[in-house]
Amino acid sequence: MKLIYENPLSTPEDVKDFVLEGKAVISFENGRLRMENQLSEVEGQKANYVYWCDREFPENIRIEWDFLPVREPGLAMMFFAAKGRDGEDIFDPSLDVRNGEYKMYHHGDIDAFHVSYFRRKEPDERHLHTCNLRKSYGFYLVAQGADPIPDTSDITTLYHIAVNKYKNIVTFDIDNLRIFEFADDGESYGKILGGGRIGFRQLAPMIAEYSNLRVSEITEEDIRCIGFGSERK
Repeated sequence: MKLIYENPLSTPEDVKDFVLEGKAVISFENGRLRMENQLSEVEGQKANYVYWCDREFPENIRIEWDFLPVREPGLAMMFFAAKGRDGEDIFDPSLDVRNGEYKMYHHGDIDAFHVSYFRRKEPDERHLHTCNLRKSYGFYLVAQGADPIPDTSDITTLYHIAVNKYKNIVTFDIDNLRIFEFADDGESYGKILGGGRIGFRQLAPMIAEYSNLRVSEITEEDIRCIGFGSERK
């Protein structure tokens, strides 16, 4: 794979061009990007936020980062392949302004995948820990797998997370453990998504840290190494 973007997420300079939608406290006290809500969780969706990377990426990519949940409850999420519904950049001035409220991202004027992990917000999420892949526009739950990350009281190290997207295939791994794989038929849940923006999302009152963000371009030769299934267009 060809590395096309690398960011340690260790200082304010590393994220100076990132775009925050909603309100959050961004810090680097441990040499890692730390995010927490600025507004009280009693504000509901208004207390949640998205932190977008400062560039667009091509269609076939591997996104990797290290993740450390510090405080729960809450939920972490990665948006990827995010574009306007007519192919615009998500920051095109013709699109609605977003403020972190979830409906704007799954029933607004953008298309995207969003994988949620470390889901510890609602009672059902705490009862059964899963990682979910949704496709929007439409809020379609298209894949799900068990979440191997323990609660914060048992965490002793960072977790390495990877999203692979190649044409119509999406896979999700935590510490090299395959959590799920999704093959999009381009009809059941709307058109196949191409390239676009990536961004981190958190739900209040969670605190988490992120580091070593890397994006690599996937080629046909990389497929066996990554471990994609045989169903591929």
